[in-house]
Amino acid sequence: MSVGYRAGQILTLRGDFVRDTLAVTDTDATLEIHPLTADRLPDLAALFGQGGDPKWCWCSFFRLRNPDYKGATAESNRGVLEQAVATTAAEDRAPGLIAYRDGEAIGWVSLGPRDDYVRLQSSRVLAPIDEQPVWSIVCFVVARGARKQGVANALLEAAVAYAREHGATLLEGYPVETDGRRVLSANAYKGTMTMFERAGFEVAARRRANRASPERPIVRRDLNAARGRRRR
Repeated sequence: MSVGYRAGQILTLRGDFVRDTLAVTDTDATLEIHPLTADRLPDLAALFGQGGDPKWCWCSFFRLRNPDYKGATAESNRGVLEQAVATTAAEDRAPGLIAYRDGEAIGWVSLGPRDDYVRLQSSRVLAPIDEQPVWSIVCFVVARGARKQGVANALLEAAVAYAREHGATLLEGYPVETDGRRVLSANAYKGTMTMFERAGFEVAARRRANRASPERPIVRRDLNAARGRRRR
């Protein structure tokens, strides 16, 4: 079973459908995935309000330069995302997708053209690989009670389809490599390598900030290639 995307599509996840590096509960769970619009911001606020980094960051980290982010507040960060909603709506797209279960927002993925994310433009490690136009996936949030159930995997699949339907030809991510080890959710907000690999992404570059720092992968998926989902 593969996941495509259209606004409000119902996605049925099963235990043998998508798996992350962490164990996924063998359970049936019905999701609805929608683009973030102004009227859905209260739903996203409820998800972010569960605590942790999202409560303060409001997915603004990659939309701000470091000096601006350091001086930000939760309120100003929310304003950054609200402005992104308005800006992208004028371009007939959204700054991300929300996953719902039984009417409750339980997951979020941020995506858009790479130029949407100021921090990527100034990053040495995540600097552009080449001059090809590319969309980026920079953040996942999954509700505490919905983790290990394939929600992030479904959001990634939906993000691929959403980007393609909005004219993207190349999609990029910046996952963490866990080597099968359990990682804190705060450290895996960009997604895991295994998750991206199973969605058909391949390593396009590896970089490090300095000789002592670990390598950071940049993965890509060509959206013009065959659409069949890769299974491993």
